[in-house]
Amino acid sequence: MNHLTAPVVLIVFNQPDSTKRVFNAVAAARPRQLFIIADAPRAGRPDEAERCKEAMRVTSAVNWDCKVETNLASTNMGPGPRIISGLDWVFSQVEEAIILEHDCLPHSSFFPFCTELLERYRNKSQIGFITGFNPVRKSFPYPFSYYFSPAGNLWGWATWARLWREYDGTLGSWPEVKETGMLRNVFPKRRMRDFWSQTFDAMHRGVGPSTWDYQLLYTCWVQNCLGIIPSKNLVEYIGFGPQAENTKTADPWLTSHAREVHFPLVHPPAINAWPSHAVELQDRFFGRSLKYRVQRRIRQFCKKK
Repeated sequence: MNHLTAPVVLIVFNQPDSTKRVFNAVAAARPRQLFIIADAPRAGRPDEAERCKEAMRVTSAVNWDCKVETNLASTNMGPGPRIISGLDWVFSQVEEAIILEHDCLPHSSFFPFCTELLERYRNKSQIGFITGFNPVRKSFPYPFSYYFSPAGNLWGWATWARLWREYDGTLGSWPEVKETGMLRNVFPKRRMRDFWSQTFDAMHRGVGPSTWDYQLLYTCWVQNCLGIIPSKNLVEYIGFGPQAENTKTADPWLTSHAREVHFPLVHPPAINAWPSHAVELQDRFFGRSLKYRVQRRIRQFCKKK
C-alpha cells in the first residue's frame, strides 16, 4: 500500500471518540510522518484528565511505517496558544503539512487532494492555504475541482512553512494595517469589514477570542494571498457537543457530509479570487442578518423554558 508523502499533523485534546474516527482516517492514508499536538487537561476537571489520556492512547496505535513525533503541553494552554505553539514546532521541522483537529473527519480523497496541491502551489506566494471544508451547498457553475477565495474555514487544511513564518499571532501589525483600508480590498460588504475590524481591534488589545485561525486569515490578507477551496466538501465536522469549545450546539448548515473529489483534478487556468463564495461564507459565519439573530434568540429562550 502506498504511503502518504505529505506530513500530517493531528491536534487532540479531550474527545477520544472523535479522535479515534479521525485517527483511523489518518491511518488509512498511512503518512510517512505524523505529528501529534496535545493540550493538557484544564485544572479542576479530573474527568477531563482521563479523556485526554484516552485521546493520546488512540494516537499510539500506529501500525505502519511512520515517524511519529509528539508535542504535549505540560499545563493547559487553551486552543489558540496550544495550536499556535504546536504549529511553530511543526514548521520548524518541515516545509509543508496537512493539519487535522480531532473533530474534523476527512474523506479519503482529502489527503491526495492536499498533497497534489501542496506540490503544485509550493512556490506560488499567491496561495496561502488549502482547505478541505466547503459547507456552502449552493451549486456553483464551476467546472474545476477547486477555486480560490480570500475566506475559508480551516476545518481540515494544509499550508506551507513559508506562510507560517509570516504568521502574526498577536496581530501586532493591525493598527498600521487598519489605516491602509486593507479590509475594503477583501470584503465588499461593510458589515463584513465592521465585523473583522472590531474583532481584530479586540484581539490586538488581548481581549478577543482565544483562537488561531482568525490570525491565519489575517496573515493571508496582509500577504495578499488566497486560499484554495474544494468544489465539494471533503471534511465533515464532528465536534458538536458539550465538550466543544465553540460548537456546543449543532448547526445544520455546518453538518455537510464529506464527499469524494475525483482524480485527476481539474485545475483552474489562472489564480483569480471568487468573491461570491467569500461573501456567502462570511454571511453564514459572521455576517448573519438581524432576522437570523432574533430567531436564534427566540429559539434559545424557548429551550430554557
